[in-house]
Amino acid sequence: MMLKWVVRSQSVLLFGTGLVFPFYIVFLSESGASFSEFGLAYGLFTVSAALVHHWVGRYSDLFGRKIFLLVSAWGNAIVYLVFPVVQEMLAVYIIQVVLGILGALQKTSEKALVADFTDGSNRGVLIGRYHFWISLWSGAAVMVSGFLIDLLTLSVIFYLGSFICFLSGVLTLFIQEEKELGS
Repeated sequence: MMLKWVVRSQSVLLFGTGLVFPFYIVFLSESGASFSEFGLAYGLFTVSAALVHHWVGRYSDLFGRKIFLLVSAWGNAIVYLVFPVVQEMLAVYIIQVVLGILGALQKTSEKALVADFTDGSNRGVLIGRYHFWISLWSGAAVMVSGFLIDLLTLSVIFYLGSFICFLSGVLTLFIQEEKELGS
């Protein structure tokens, strides 16, 4: 069943993003960002995601969901490599827009793919199981990152998150979409 590869790839992705996310606030604080700058950066993330969700839904129906998951995983990997060297708030704002778009690629195509791989008779059970695993790995990442920050630098946490997101993309390659697209 292909759903297992979606669970694996997205659990790994959310582990990678979960390692980095708690330290985003620390990163902004260390770069001298004010609360208003943090609010603007986070708002840009959310608004940019909102602006592309409908586009992702439409085009994932035409081109498949897997390509959007790959772009999201490997895009996050690239962005996490750049984050530690950012010095200006404008660069942070640009990164936030990119991360918002990558998040929309992941969220919309992930949910559509889960729906594609389930049917009405057991869809709820499978979706519940899916969310159990990805939530578990995401939460574990946040806890692990709390221990790692005492041993590693902030930059190393971002680089580790990057590697894990890259690995998620590799696992995504094993997903074989079964649904006829564009119909």
